[in-house]
Amino acid sequence: MLTVHHLGHSQSDRVVWLCEELGIEYKLEKYDRSPVLSPPKYLALHPIGAAPVIEDDGGVKIAESGACIEYIINVHGGGKLALKPGDKGYADYLYWLHFANGTLQPAFGRAMVLQFAGVDSNNNRFVASQNKIDQCLSFINQRLKDSTWLAGDEFTAADIMTVFTFTGMREFYQQDLSQYEAILAYLQRVLKREGYRRAMGKGDPDVDVETLVKGPPPPVFKGFAEMRKQAQK
Repeated sequence: MLTVHHLGHSQSDRVVWLCEELGIEYKLEKYDRSPVLSPPKYLALHPIGAAPVIEDDGGVKIAESGACIEYIINVHGGGKLALKPGDKGYADYLYWLHFANGTLQPAFGRAMVLQFAGVDSNNNRFVASQNKIDQCLSFINQRLKDSTWLAGDEFTAADIMTVFTFTGMREFYQQDLSQYEAILAYLQRVLKREGYRRAMGKGDPDVDVETLVKGPPPPVFKGFAEMRKQAQK
């Protein structure tokens, strides 16, 4: 039995979503943040306390959402939601699959850390971080003007990898998406997917998904704002 260890309000929602889209059998273990970081029980799952973590038969235990997604697709999903060499859009699929955690998510993460540390928004480091986010968003927005999904006409794991940065990540870094009309239209397509709705209902039932997919940022995750204030003292 595949077990998905899901930390609420985190990148691990990608793995729950993938399992729902594939329609595979899996066991969901949910963990609440306490109050913002991972609880001790979750930290004990992996040497660096990473989320997500999956476990499978034969003693398999891996972290990193990209690695989890590739493992599940290839071992449990029969290759579905991935493109292979020779498929139309294969190069695009590879690019966007890795762009998510190679460029987009780190850009948001750097800005979040600077903001958390109390760095002024006019500071050169903060400005550079926000400029990188804007560059990424403009790039993706243009792609989605020309393509229904990131890899082309077909929904793939590249989309599953990317969406969290537009949704849950904005609970921690308040990025407005209102000017990116193609991204917002894309998120509405995501919202219509039954697999996405089931995944969010199971993994993060306290989340208002309708708010996550709109332009203005959703409310800051509970406790995070206060934690940020304490860190800046």
